Amino acid sequence: VVDPPEVSLSAPAPVQSPPPQPEITKAEVQPVPGAPSETVADSAIPDVAVIQTLALLRREVEQCTACKLAESRTRTVFGSGPEQSDWLFVGEAPGQQEDRQGKPFVGRPGSLLTQMLLALGQQREQVFIANALKCRPPGNRDPLPEELRACEPFLLKQIELVKPEVMVALGRISAQALLNSDQSLAKLRGQVYRYGPDNIPLIVTYHPAYLLRNPADKGKVWEDLLLANRQLPG
Repeated sequence: VVDPPEVSLSAPAPVQSPPPQPEITKAEVQPVPGAPSETVADSAIPDVAVIQTLALLRREVEQCTACKLAESRTRTVFGSGPEQSDWLFVGEAPGQQEDRQGKPFVGRPGSLLTQMLLALGQQREQVFIANALKCRPPGNRDPLPEELRACEPFLLKQIELVKPEVMVALGRISAQALLNSDQSLAKLRGQVYRYGPDNIPLIVTYHPAYLLRNPADKGKVWEDLLLANRQLPG
């Protein structure tokens, strides 16, 4: 068992931010290679346009049956954080412990994320943390395209309501979904993207679970977080 790597303030110097990228207004989920083909009827996609609070949105998530994950979940995992936050972190999908507790990023990956936030001078309770999927895929497999498409309105509404000053995509699945891209995470990181009509700065980095397996890459993640931190106003 590898202990969670410490995030050191003496990590490599931050990279310079390139010019803003073209605006991205909405994710159109890319196919997952090798995933079985399945469709979700448009009528099953949640309509959350009129919802104006996170509490009401959470209730919609808890009642959602738009995809088959509703049949196997223990609990939905809506997200955690204040009604509005400067930071919005978007992970991929709940794991086994998240499914049991109904909270995102628990266990060792969650502890590591908390350490990274503290290194940035942020308490976990100060930031909003969500996942691209609100239900656990069986066996912790990668999300299927139809599952991401069914859950997408919830994530988009979270972004609208939280009104973050900066977003961080944690892991390949969330990065590809948010950026409508099939590029590898290694190619997507190190840049500042502009997301949605408000041109929210979006930074891509590795998932904490990946860092637990590959602690040598902690310096890259620290560079990404510093890049994100520099996007905050003032």
